[in-house]
Amino acid sequence: MASVGKRKRVSNVTNTQTSNNGARSYSGIKTDPRAVGDGKMAGFVEGSILCITMQNFLTYDHSIVHPGPNLNMIVGANGTGKSSIVCAICLGLAGKTAILGRGDKVGLYVKRGCNKGSVEIELYKAGANLVINREIHVENNQSVWMLNGRHSSQKAVEEEVKALQIQVSNLCQFLPQEKVGEFAKITKIELLEATEKSVGPPEMYEFHCELKTFRTKERELENVCKEKASALEKFKQRNERNKHDVERYYEKKRHLDMIKMLEKKKPWVEYETARKELEGVKKERENAKKQLKTVRESQAPTLKKIQHIDSQLRPIENQMKDKTARIREASQKCKQKRDHLDSKHREIEDIKQAFSLKQTEEADRQKRISNTRRMIDDLRAELANLGDISDVTPRIDVVNTEQRRIQEEKAKMEGEKADLRREKDNLNGECRLLKNRLRSLDDMMKIKEEKLRVRSRDTYAAVQWLRQNKHLFSGNVYEPMMLVISVRNPNHAKYVENHIPFNDLRAFVFQKREDMEKFMTEVRDSQNLRVNSVFAPVESCATRPPSRPIESLKRFGFFAYLRELFDAPEEVMSYLCNQYKVHDVPVGTDQTKAMIKTVIDEPYLKVLYTAEEKYSLKKSFYSGKTSTSNSAVRPSQYLTMAVDAEDKRQLEEQISTAEKSMQAIDAQMIATQESAAKLDRRDNELRAQKKALSELKGKKRQLEQKISTKQDSLRQMEQGGIDLQKAEEETKAQISAVNSQKVAIVAEFMAHMKLRATLSMEKVYMALETVGMTAEKTKLETDCRDGSAELRVLEQACAMLEQRKARLLEKCKGLLRRAREICNMDPGESVVPPDLHTAFSQLPDTLDEIDAMLNEERSRAECFTGLSENVVDEYNRREQEIKNLEKELDDKSNALDTYRQNISEAKERWLNPLKQLVEQINDKFSDFFRSMQCAGEVDLHSENERVVRQTVVSQAAMKEAKEIHRERKH
Repeated sequence: MASVGKRKRVSNVTNTQTSNNGARSYSGIKTDPRAVGDGKMAGFVEGSILCITMQNFLTYDHSIVHPGPNLNMIVGANGTGKSSIVCAICLGLAGKTAILGRGDKVGLYVKRGCNKGSVEIELYKAGANLVINREIHVENNQSVWMLNGRHSSQKAVEEEVKALQIQVSNLCQFLPQEKVGEFAKITKIELLEATEKSVGPPEMYEFHCELKTFRTKERELENVCKEKASALEKFKQRNERNKHDVERYYEKKRHLDMIKMLEKKKPWVEYETARKELEGVKKERENAKKQLKTVRESQAPTLKKIQHIDSQLRPIENQMKDKTARIREASQKCKQKRDHLDSKHREIEDIKQAFSLKQTEEADRQKRISNTRRMIDDLRAELANLGDISDVTPRIDVVNTEQRRIQEEKAKMEGEKADLRREKDNLNGECRLLKNRLRSLDDMMKIKEEKLRVRSRDTYAAVQWLRQNKHLFSGNVYEPMMLVISVRNPNHAKYVENHIPFNDLRAFVFQKREDMEKFMTEVRDSQNLRVNSVFAPVESCATRPPSRPIESLKRFGFFAYLRELFDAPEEVMSYLCNQYKVHDVPVGTDQTKAMIKTVIDEPYLKVLYTAEEKYSLKKSFYSGKTSTSNSAVRPSQYLTMAVDAEDKRQLEEQISTAEKSMQAIDAQMIATQESAAKLDRRDNELRAQKKALSELKGKKRQLEQKISTKQDSLRQMEQGGIDLQKAEEETKAQISAVNSQKVAIVAEFMAHMKLRATLSMEKVYMALETVGMTAEKTKLETDCRDGSAELRVLEQACAMLEQRKARLLEKCKGLLRRAREICNMDPGESVVPPDLHTAFSQLPDTLDEIDAMLNEERSRAECFTGLSENVVDEYNRREQEIKNLEKELDDKSNALDTYRQNISEAKERWLNPLKQLVEQINDKFSDFFRSMQCAGEVDLHSENERVVRQTVVSQAAMKEAKEIHRERKH
């Protein structure tokens, strides 16, 4: 059942023309035919459907439908094409496939076996009708749109349909039978909005949306006002709690400001006190200087005499300094001559030592000559004792011949060992490759076992038990089929897996029934494992021939029967051929899919596969007609990893053969190594014999060579002698020359000593003269000192006053600099700023009073503890926020009043027309139910600003409606 358009009365579909070229036939709903003309007929309104033309669409090859002016429902027997017409209306009016609740791709609505299909709908429109044509292409799942014969876009079509107030997505206006359940679940509010869109004027739903928007903003403003009012109250409460702390903070700040001002004035008071003290010291110093001048004038004659003696002593002292320098110079030269004389002494000692070394060297040479002559005599005696050794050579030749034979045998054995090693390496590499291949097969089997474990833990546990207890069974027992089936091409695994259910893929296969019963008793009854098991037919079906050879089907794209795509043990293959006819199920390609209409007409085909689909054909027992069902081929999950049992067995045999060959080679190599060891021992014995004979033969030659070497050494030693007499004469001549040099150095040394003695005597005479003059000067200074005690006292007083003045001056400078720094004054600024001068005038002028006031203010400030400047900043910041929140709250309250006024006005614009519309719907709804001998009512209720729909139907009327619906469905 489908509801179409805004019409309220049921009418029939008229003039349905259907043409089917396929094997099936469908009959339309038979009504009186009529011509559409240009659409200007009584009863039609804008948007009415005048004609629907379907080409290769769903069940129709070609069909034209002419609906009546009040089309509201499409009814008919099953298979007459009701859904095809409804789908054509939806897709032709630019509706989405999701509205229909069928396929999600538009290409699925094209008739099977066709590449494209089309839907054309003619709508009544004042002035000129609107013709919409949609051509659907299966290949790319795209559509081509046309409006009034001109190419257009889907968006333009949607705008034209919307302009005619056609809403195929609105279940109140267009209701496919697949969406009836969804329509029954629609909420009251959604039903109201759908009704507004369907039968109300366009502005009604806009007013409704506007009203909802206003209400949403109203709630937002209400929440904002509540939040701001709450925040404002919290800020005020917090500031009220912090107000006392803020007052105490400012009181403490006043005391701290007073402390700062006192600390600024204190250095100025200290500076003024020090300055006054400095002025007093300056006056005292001037008085002391005047007294000192008077005393010095009285002692001037005595001082002049002392100065005269000083002028006489000064030249004498200079001459004494010059004598002292010359004495020092003469002493330095004497020291140099003494050092030079010592070096000449050492030179004589070196000459004597060199002569002594020559004497020792000559004695050693004579000793070596004597030893060498004795060694030559001993070697000659030993050479005479050796005798004749000519018979050693033949014995050495015999040993050499046997050694060559042994080397040849060893080379031959090394060649054999190299061949054996190469053969073993080749076998080892081959064995390693075989093991890698076997390991790959085992890994693939483990992957399949892991998939089985994940999907069926009980079956996996049964497999483990079977592997340990296979000896309990008399016949062949095979693990689950998914483990023993080996697909030849992984791309074909999906066909095998789609054809054989998973319950059989995880089933154990038994050759004998009694073995299966014993197995099931153990794993199912004793271990409580849920597993499947089957037994193979008594007569093998594994080689049963197909009904038709595959060559006769290759023209349709079939390339093999399902049995040819995989390998399995004979009993397993026999079971599959008997149960699932794998020997008679052909597998095709995309060519098969393209020729499917021809393929399904072939006899003897019950199940077949194309590249991506499975087709099942069933022939009706009563009518003899063939029905076809198809489904997509699911991707393979378990059989992609193929393991060939025969390959695995062959690999294991090849590995065993290779390992045995390597063991035989190892035995041969051990025997060869033992033989080589014997040859090595014999070769070592021969080497020892040859070495002894060679040593005996070469000993005479060695003795002769040693005697010759010693004789050469003796001749060299005899030729390299030293003439001691000549060396002694040369040594005496060198010592005599050095002694002559020493005599000259001694003469120079004595001359410098005489000069130093003369200068020393002159210096003594000058010192005696100086002593007399110094004694006279001392007597005068003593007389002057006794008379000037008062002078020294005055000098000390002046010095002390000068030091005190300097200290006070530095102190004043430091105090002034500190006072300027505390008051933030420039270094050259000496006048206190007016604001500080005014503040200072109100403070004490003495240090004691300032210190007392400072202590008092500090004590008061310390009483205010636990206060922080952050509290004051937060208090001031919150005060500003309170002002801002009060302003924002006023603005939001005014906006809220405005929105409430807008809501009231929008509600009046929307609700009054809606009530009139609901009354009209209620009248027609009641008439419809009355015509079905039922009672019904549609009413509109407004509760808490929400509009809901309420329908009241009596129990008896509802029962009758259900019975009528059931009859129509049948």
